Amino acid sequence: MEGEIPTLAVEGLKTFFFTKLGVAQAVNGVSFTVRKGEVVGLVGESGSGKSVTGFSLIGLVDPPGRVVEGKILFRGEDLAQADEDRMRSLRGRRIAMIFQDPMMTLNPVLRIDTQMIEAVRAHEKISEGDARIRARDALVQVGIPSPDERLKAYPHQFSGGMRQRVAIATALLHKPDLIIADEPTTALDVTIQGQILHEVQKLCRETGMSLIWITHDLSVVAGLADRICVMYAGKIVEKGKISDVLDSPLHPYTNGLIGSVPSHNRRGQPLAQIPGMTPSLLNLPQGCAFHPRCPRAGASCLVEPDITEPAKSDHQVRCVNPHLETS
Repeated sequence: MEGEIPTLAVEGLKTFFFTKLGVAQAVNGVSFTVRKGEVVGLVGESGSGKSVTGFSLIGLVDPPGRVVEGKILFRGEDLAQADEDRMRSLRGRRIAMIFQDPMMTLNPVLRIDTQMIEAVRAHEKISEGDARIRARDALVQVGIPSPDERLKAYPHQFSGGMRQRVAIATALLHKPDLIIADEPTTALDVTIQGQILHEVQKLCRETGMSLIWITHDLSVVAGLADRICVMYAGKIVEKGKISDVLDSPLHPYTNGLIGSVPSHNRRGQPLAQIPGMTPSLLNLPQGCAFHPRCPRAGASCLVEPDITEPAKSDHQVRCVNPHLETS
């Protein structure tokens, strides 16, 4: 809705790691919004800064890293200025994170029911019986069979995929305003992945919950997200509606990512690849960080490009020589 305060508005976020070898600019001036009930995909190769962005939003960046600049406006409140007590009250209840490794969420020596009931009662004054019912319902929601038996099990008695579904169920317990999901379905088989994606999409529609889905897999966000932000070397290089960005990519990096998806290659032909490697965040190239790998690079790329809207409103790109001919 126009004029409505977004669930999340990130403005000029910078998260740097201060190491003995120098300063790694892991997130460098990232800005985006997530509206109520919206799914935003954060996409890029390993080392692009997408996971550090997620950890920054929820206040989980460990030293030597820290947020050095920018605003993280959660329903208008700047979390970049919030103290640890305030963040602890928000984490789990109003903002939840699903990690790539479920054992970052689950304690190996406690039964599943103990962990999920504790997660409910940490934020709400509710009886143990009611908390158990909610935990059971959450397991059903993510497709875990025999939920009553599973509640009495320990994490080591689950497969990796089942553990991840428990972690996702735990994140859903409080029906938070915002979930940050860091590649949570990477370890799951395709059938279960599809089921989880369907569930979270439905939940966003029905409850108004917002979702940031962090992934390297364009095929996942293509069917899930409303809008997409493509990251490279700590910056957003392209963002817009999912249909605009995937159908008419403006940035050569986005174009390369789409071209490297197997379904975009002709049968029997080698997979298209982006040449070279992502640069070290300790020693970024001058100007546009992508220019050493870019087929469209020229002398003008040695100056850092601004983010512009050369094709249409709400489709932004950080490039001096975008693919306008494909729009």
